[in-house]
Amino acid sequence: MPGVGDPPGFRLDDCATQRNLSAAGREEAERWGRALRERGVRVDAVLSSAWCRCRETAALAFGRAEVWPPLNSFFADGRTEPEQTRAVRERISVWRGAGTLALVTHQVNITAATGLTIRSGAGVVVRPAPAGFEVVGELPPA
Repeated sequence: MPGVGDPPGFRLDDCATQRNLSAAGREEAERWGRALRERGVRVDAVLSSAWCRCRETAALAFGRAEVWPPLNSFFADGRTEPEQTRAVRERISVWRGAGTLALVTHQVNITAATGLTIRSGAGVVVRPAPAGFEVVGELPPA
């Protein structure tokens, strides 16, 4: 999904108006899912931004996704960033599933929550901690 942001006038209810995954992006999402399964990573829950590229990434990697608005991009309008970031940090901090909680979101959201700036297609591994969560590491694009 090369590029930055979305075209002017894009709509969440119309994937044709958004910047979507390229063929390479779709292959990368499939590799992510395969790599995690091969390593025995059990994914219990998958939450995604409503953007089509995030939902498609989640579907290709994990076979499912629940849209969760705090993961939506605030790239074009940062007014909701503090509330969204707080919700994401809280959700991670209280996660107690038997397996992994996978969040599929945008670079701006990841940076706001973790302080890290990662490349497109990369991932961040975090674990719950008393003060929210701690970053365990970064994963390069699959």
